[in-house]
Amino acid sequence: MILKSTEKTDINMSELIVEIDPATFEKAIEAVYQQEKKNITLPGFRKGKVPRKLCERTFGENVFYEQAINLVLNVEMGGVIAESGLELVDAPKVEVTAIDKETGVTLKMSCVTKPEIHIADYKGMSAPKVVKEVTDEDVDAQIQNMLQRNARIVSVDDRAAAMGDEVKLDFEGFFGEEAFEGGKGEDFQLKLGSGQFIPGFEEQVAGHNIGEDFDVVVSFPEDYQMTDYAGREATFKCRINAISCEELPELDDEFVKDASEFETVDELKADIRKKMEESAENAAQNAFENAIFMELIAKVQDPIPHCMYEHRADTLMNNFAAQLKQNGIDMDLYLQYTGMDADALKATYLERAENDVKLHLALEKIAELEGLTVSDEEIDAELTKLAEENNMTLEDVKARIPMDDFKADMLANKAMDLVKETAVVDNSKAEVAEEEKTEE
Repeated sequence: MILKSTEKTDINMSELIVEIDPATFEKAIEAVYQQEKKNITLPGFRKGKVPRKLCERTFGENVFYEQAINLVLNVEMGGVIAESGLELVDAPKVEVTAIDKETGVTLKMSCVTKPEIHIADYKGMSAPKVVKEVTDEDVDAQIQNMLQRNARIVSVDDRAAAMGDEVKLDFEGFFGEEAFEGGKGEDFQLKLGSGQFIPGFEEQVAGHNIGEDFDVVVSFPEDYQMTDYAGREATFKCRINAISCEELPELDDEFVKDASEFETVDELKADIRKKMEESAENAAQNAFENAIFMELIAKVQDPIPHCMYEHRADTLMNNFAAQLKQNGIDMDLYLQYTGMDADALKATYLERAENDVKLHLALEKIAELEGLTVSDEEIDAELTKLAEENNMTLEDVKARIPMDDFKADMLANKAMDLVKETAVVDNSKAEVAEEEKTEE
């Protein structure tokens, strides 16, 4: 293949004119014939023995042209594109503009090229960073969760059932005097306040004692799944057979010794506070960095080929499908359960895909502007970590990973670190937003 010309035709679009010389075209036609002849049959010839010229007379001179052109493209198109100096972000659209055995083939390739990004003021960007204050109430809530995890269930027989208790309940539902299907249960385990039953049911069970017969009157919701029951008033005849509740342990040093690595309540509370403060700091830092990156994304105003978003969305979908597969779920089954098709699911990824593409392009440009580089030693160090994490050799990892992409990601990470290190905390915007929220 010979590159005859390169012409920029639009933003992020270029056109290549390429020729396949007659000798190369003839060689490709012969190769296709040799590959396909085993499948060709004509009267008077054994299968696989039909001469090429007879095939061309019978089926048309161009019978092998398309396959021959594709064969040449598969082998030589990469070299032609490299010669053009273009960086493509999608497979080129190829059109045959002239074809003849004597003169060869002329092709027009419409190419979508990587966009040129212009970006400035990426150092010193600002965003709010608000660290949530950890209060005594927050610490107490964690302590309460810990107590509940260590609670024991005890039977209650000296009082009426209360919200939060668990009861064993006999019940039967009636519309008027007639019992209805599905409205009966015996020794049914029900936690009062769980919302498991029709609204109002559990609240009416509370206040009654073991062995007491009582009625609960409720109305089925208007949107109840069984339309014959929807909106109808029902009476449930009930009896409580047993009541139980959670009994929390006493918060003292003995409990702390048994349930944690600490010796005293004060030590436990201090550790909980420390961890919550660290978590709050990490959450605030992550939110701050995300805000900075969204600001950086907003700075990317250059036109970007939509196919780049499409390709990124495809990658995100494939990653999701792989996660589903690890959990034993097929993508088709997932789509069936969610009532979506592949296009609808992909549409949900496009906004994230657009942000991903813009951020990566911005970081690439910053790395270029700042002259950032990644040494072979740095690459090997990262790959060695990866190899150790996956119990592989360095050589195995290198063989499996596209090294150009890996190096590009490392450069982007360096640019990301530069942006984060130069970013500035500015809580004035957060304060204004809080004031506006208070005024509302």
